[in-house]
Amino acid sequence: MRPSRRPRRDAPGDPPATADGLLRLVVRRQRRRLAVACPLLGLWALCEVLVPVAAGWTVDRAVLTGDVTALVTSVLAIAALFLVLSLSYRHGIRPLLAAQEHEGHALRVAVARRSLDPRGARHHRADGEVLSVASSDAERTADVLDAVALVVSAVVSLGAVAVTLLALHVPLALAVLVGAPLVSLALRGLGPLVTRRASAQQEAVAATSALATDLVRGLRVLHGLGVAPAAAARYRRSSDAALAASLRSAAADGVQLGATTLLSGAFLAAVAGAAAVLALRGDLSVGELVVVVGLAQHLSQPVRLVGAALARLAASRASAARVAALLAEEHVAPAGGLAPSGSPALHVEGLRTGRLTGLDLDVRPGELVALVAEDPADAADLLDVLAGRVPPGEVGRAVRLDGAAWADLDASAVREVVHVEPHATSLFEGTLATNLDVAPARPRSGGPTLAQALAAAGADEVVGLDPRGLDRPLLDRGAGLSGGQRQRLGLARALLADPPLLVLHEPTTAVDAVTEQTVARGLRALRHDAADPTAAPRSTLVVTAGPALLAVADRVVLVRGGRAAGTGAHADLVLADQHYRAAVLG
Repeated sequence: MRPSRRPRRDAPGDPPATADGLLRLVVRRQRRRLAVACPLLGLWALCEVLVPVAAGWTVDRAVLTGDVTALVTSVLAIAALFLVLSLSYRHGIRPLLAAQEHEGHALRVAVARRSLDPRGARHHRADGEVLSVASSDAERTADVLDAVALVVSAVVSLGAVAVTLLALHVPLALAVLVGAPLVSLALRGLGPLVTRRASAQQEAVAATSALATDLVRGLRVLHGLGVAPAAAARYRRSSDAALAASLRSAAADGVQLGATTLLSGAFLAAVAGAAAVLALRGDLSVGELVVVVGLAQHLSQPVRLVGAALARLAASRASAARVAALLAEEHVAPAGGLAPSGSPALHVEGLRTGRLTGLDLDVRPGELVALVAEDPADAADLLDVLAGRVPPGEVGRAVRLDGAAWADLDASAVREVVHVEPHATSLFEGTLATNLDVAPARPRSGGPTLAQALAAAGADEVVGLDPRGLDRPLLDRGAGLSGGQRQRLGLARALLADPPLLVLHEPTTAVDAVTEQTVARGLRALRHDAADPTAAPRSTLVVTAGPALLAVADRVVLVRGGRAAGTGAHADLVLADQHYRAAVLG
């Protein structure tokens, strides 16, 4: 069947490659919510400014004159002012928080989608680092929306203060208009320091998280080798480095906060002192003095808002740089290409990559082929190609799927035909049922049921060990299960996915000989002997040295020195090839 051209399936537009580009994208995507939040928060800031104005007006018009009507009117006006102040903040903060939550979620989804992209990434990242980017960095990047709202509130507040002071005393207003920006500029000078410290802290935390993930994954092995104390010491050093970076980041935040408090306090004292001198000279009334002092005291709030916005922006830029770097990573495989026909016919001829020096291999439709490699690195290089971890350009036309060159195929579509089940099984927190809940990319009539897949993989015994059956809860990475139980569950999941070409990497290394026999017979029966003859054939390639699996294979290929050194039935190779005997029987 001839492959068809598959259109490019990328999302419109490439992700920003810089922190500033990503921050602009975040603001642009949430512009509607910001369009609601910012005016309401600006109204709240304006009401805050009007509070001392209303107090001064009450002193001049009602308190000093003894006018009861004016006093009642003032009280009602102040009550209405506080009502508007409360409602505007309440209804303004809601869309802002919604924007932050939605954007944090969107960034987490984008990071997850990029990490799971079948086209892969040229730069490998540890699981813990990806988790750090998808969680804390995504959340901090979304904090730029809060910084925008803080700036809007500060601008409205400073503008209202300036207009009010201009109406009272022009020279004093000009001093405020000049002084407030100078204070903000002085505070902004600390931004780069905060950004550098925050970035270093986030990278140190990500490295420690990645190390912790790796150590937890291999905890049993570490204990078995007796190197757990050395591993703990390594983690302690990494954790200490992360703590030191966090303390330096906190110190930079403290310096900025202290500088903000000091400069805003000094600015407040200067404005209040100037107003007091004007009042003594008779240039300001008592009520106007109350207004000026109140506004001068209020000025510390917008100045602090500016400082907080700058600190928030600095942290957001540091996190956005990490998120943007992950999203903009170059793919291993290009987008677009031919869509595979769906046939599992695999042809490898003269493959040279890694340690492979010209490998030839054929897996025909319906075949179960086993591959034995004297050097495990040879098998790993082949699996890297089939799993999409090697750029197709390096593979060229040495690998073909139903006649189509590997380099010409759409990498995403290839994953619907070829599934490479890794040796290390990944299980997730949840239940047995949720870990086995897979939908075949190309479902077919007569495909395996869950019960058939579990039986073929010998995993029905694992399910039967707990009275809750498939509802048995699992911890992250299948903690609490043995290595063999995890392998069997992973194999059952791969069998249930029912890909046209299933590639297995040492699927029985952690099980006993009896269970290996069960798995070998079940694999053969489910995908080959008992397959529906009217349905499209399924092929299986197993990289293994297990005698039980080799015995049920249609053909076995021995790989030595990066090449195919022998092909035949398991029994024939055992008798005829000493290298094969050594590789399989030791």
